[in-house]
Amino acid sequence: MVNSNNDRGVVQGQWQGKYGGGTNPLNWRGSVAILQKWFKGRYKPVKYGQCWVFAGVMCTVLRCLGIATRVVSNFNSAHDTDGNLSVDKYVDSYGRTLEDLTEDSMWNFHVWNESWFARQDLGPSYDGWQVLDATPQEESEGMFQCGPASVTAIREGDVHLAHDGPFVFAEVNADYITWLWHEDKRRERVYSDTKKIGRCISTKAVGSDSRVDITGLYKYPEGSRKERQVYSKAVKKLLSVEAWGRRRRIRRASVRGVWREDLLEPVTKPSITGKFKVLEPPVLGQDLKLALCLTNLTARAQRVRVNVSGATILYTRKPVAEILRESHTVKLGPLEEKKIPVTISYSQYKGDLTEDKKILLAAMCLVNKGEKLLVEKDITLEDFITIKVLGPAVVGVTVTVEVLVINPLSESVKDCVLMVEGSGLLQGQLSIEVPSLQPQEKALIQFNITPSKSGPRQLQVDLVSSQFPDIKGFVIIHVATAK
Repeated sequence: MVNSNNDRGVVQGQWQGKYGGGTNPLNWRGSVAILQKWFKGRYKPVKYGQCWVFAGVMCTVLRCLGIATRVVSNFNSAHDTDGNLSVDKYVDSYGRTLEDLTEDSMWNFHVWNESWFARQDLGPSYDGWQVLDATPQEESEGMFQCGPASVTAIREGDVHLAHDGPFVFAEVNADYITWLWHEDKRRERVYSDTKKIGRCISTKAVGSDSRVDITGLYKYPEGSRKERQVYSKAVKKLLSVEAWGRRRRIRRASVRGVWREDLLEPVTKPSITGKFKVLEPPVLGQDLKLALCLTNLTARAQRVRVNVSGATILYTRKPVAEILRESHTVKLGPLEEKKIPVTISYSQYKGDLTEDKKILLAAMCLVNKGEKLLVEKDITLEDFITIKVLGPAVVGVTVTVEVLVINPLSESVKDCVLMVEGSGLLQGQLSIEVPSLQPQEKALIQFNITPSKSGPRQLQVDLVSSQFPDIKGFVIIHVATAK
């Protein structure tokens, strides 16, 4: 009921960057406004949501029903469409994703829920945290739903158990396989990091805003013998369970759906290594300066052809626009390391940057004797906003808040608005006009709040402009009871 796909559910998803007739998913500041709008609109789906919105609403609804629930974020989250426990990515000679061939994907992050309850259908070994995902990604038993999947079952590779174990297992532990697609329609496996799926699985700490890493609840240490044993066990479970084949069609021999049996032989590790290094912090509105560091692992000289590309992307890693394409020929002496400078100017990315503020760099390195190495780097542009409370916060007593904002661009901006919201701190939402800002100019904005509830309260501040993506910040204010 949290997604609207099969019924009159609460939230309608939108991932295309077009939010006409609705609200940009990044602009929601809480679940209450969404649920109220759905109720007052006679159960018409609220536009729009993405994964963190679905998970936030789901968490509120389940807690209201008395079910212990938390929000979980998975970084480098796999979306395995063909159920083979691998993300199969097809690229061209510049490392650019070929979307017409690539059906699987790896999202920069994905957000779902865990709820705590007994699994009488599975047995006490699988009690505890259960994955529930309201984001409509794939159909399960004819509907867009996912879970409950036992977190213990996922860690142990028991993907045959209800519900949606294979999909959740792949989200956190699929192998990442890269294929170079040639013009004659041949495919060739390229060496890349296969272990990048399922990083820093996180939830919020109880009683604070600290991050708690729960990766160990979902899988054994990446690359360990136990983790590989569990992976093999999961593959065998899939092959032997007929129910999985009924629920989701498995394509074993198609170009796009490469079954794991085809991939058991590892690709030869190339004789060079490579990585992108960020030379200066990547700040919104500024040029990006990086270096591609290549190292020759052999005692012989080598010549490397390097094709570099860059694109603005959504958080789902879907490319939006190409902003860089260049080629280099590098001569590496025995055991030598060289750095290739890579610069992307603000003018190159400003017109195509999305609200997600993400850029993907790729380098296809073509070495002697047909060796190939793909190096990738995801960049999230940083921004800054500072919030200070100028005095003690007490219920019923007005206190001043000061916000420091900075124009991140190398051009003037106008018509900026500061949106302020905080449960127990403000009645509704506060909108404050910000004066025109020159390039890199700072401005101090002050406003008053009168807390109505005691305890730790979160004040959210959002700098909105038509010239750059929203800049968000928050502060926890500890409100004392009036004496």
